[in-house]
Amino acid sequence: MEVLPELYAIFQGEVATVTEYGAFIKIPGCRKQGLVHKTHMSSCRVDKPSEIVDVGDKVWVKLIGKEMKDDKLKLSLSMKVVNQGTGKDLDPNNVSLDQDERKKRTFRDYTSQKITLEAVLNTVCKKCGCKGHFAKECFVQPGGTKYSLIPEEEEEEVAAAGYEREKKTSLADDSSKKRKKEKKKKKKHKNKQSSESDSDSSDSESDGAQPASKRPKHSGKPSKAQKKKKKKKHKKKPRD
Repeated sequence: MEVLPELYAIFQGEVATVTEYGAFIKIPGCRKQGLVHKTHMSSCRVDKPSEIVDVGDKVWVKLIGKEMKDDKLKLSLSMKVVNQGTGKDLDPNNVSLDQDERKKRTFRDYTSQKITLEAVLNTVCKKCGCKGHFAKECFVQPGGTKYSLIPEEEEEEVAAAGYEREKKTSLADDSSKKRKKEKKKKKKHKNKQSSESDSDSSDSESDGAQPASKRPKHSGKPSKAQKKKKKKKHKKKPRD
């Protein structure tokens, strides 16, 4: 049974064939061959692999992947993470390999699709300000698109009816407040008029009243002048 090298192992192999998308390398100690894709040949952009390697060249490679496909084992190799002069590993922590794998993943735009939640929570997220989830469960990135719950048609109708009721009640409250204010103004105006009329009447009474000392005294007895007038009248009567 053939013994394959371990994952992330470095070895020197011979170029078997060169294609448009890469080169196949013979693995020493077995009949298997591994593919070095053109994106893993150099840190620079490679359009034609034949410009980098030729058949029969000895190259240092690193085993970066094993995949079973159609009952066949496919081996992925990389040249750019190994120094071709010394065979030293330039990426011992496999950081650049992880970055390359992320780049290969296709990006899908999910903004046009609706996100359905299993349960609707009556909460507001403190992170993004949207309703229906907690801040610890929020998946919105800083400066990214915000997602909020889409209310159903019945909920929208109920919300609209509630909004109209609130409008009507607020208008009724405003009209009642205006009426109360008008009543208060009328009462104040009436009180002012009554106070002014009372003050005018009191002034007129004080002016019309005279002191008791200045009023003429009327006594029941006739005065001396009245007695003299009566005597004169009696004297003027003709005799018979």
